[in-house]
Amino acid sequence: QVQLVESGGGLVQPGGSLRLSCAASGSIFSSSAMGWYRQAPGKQRELVARITSGGTNYADSVRGRFTISRDNAKNTMYLQMNSLKPEDTAVYLCKLSSGFVSFWGQGTQVTVSS
Repeated sequence: QVQLVESGGGLVQPGGSLRLSCAASGSIFSSSAMGWYRQAPGKQRELVARITSGGTNYADSVRGRFTISRDNAKNTMYLQMNSLKPEDTAVYLCKLSSGFVSFWGQGTQVTVSS
């Protein structure tokens, strides 16, 4: 069983920055695809960024502002979010995928408001 715990969310003003972390338990972290998703009230969950052994990809809405990374030695994935906008407000969740199995964290709230 894999457990994922997100942290780093909070309230930030437009134009500000936050760094989210996703700490994973278990031994499959380094061989797994990882991703950040977000879900705003009344909206569908959407992919924000994804990182695999082949590289990274981003949603058009965050490309150039957000950076996904991982530290396999720490079993941790990160999302550096810069130039935040009110429309980035959502619960951010991390996902680990290994083969046909996926695991989700509980999420961390990010609120961008003045």
